[in-house]
Amino acid sequence: MTAERQTVTPYLLYEDAQAAVDFLTEAFGFREVDRTTGGAGGIHVEMETGSGGGRVYLGSPGTGFRGPAAVGRTSLVYVLVPDVDAHYERAKSAGATIVEELVDLPFGDRRYTCRDPQGHEWSFATTS
Repeated sequence: MTAERQTVTPYLLYEDAQAAVDFLTEAFGFREVDRTTGGAGGIHVEMETGSGGGRVYLGSPGTGFRGPAAVGRTSLVYVLVPDVDAHYERAKSAGATIVEELVDLPFGDRRYTCRDPQGHEWSFATTS
């Protein structure tokens, strides 16, 4: 059986893409799987979000770009993880800003929401 390819992939822009890679690896357990450097020197990185093959792309658009920490919330990424309680503890201890504490939702997900150091918001959940 051939693995299905993810059909929608979040592409997040960061003022400091390398710092974002470092944080996403430490706080969320993401794993870098591909990296390229553009002609203008910006980087493009693909990261796996964990089991299940989900990916997030990120990059740095160059000088003059201001991320959500400077201009306000621009998006929210929702990621399913096997153990949201353990994920919450890892992210919190790595310095993620918790926006919404762990909560059990009426439709079955257990979720928390946090902000990374450059202002992107992330919700992580386990489905029951």
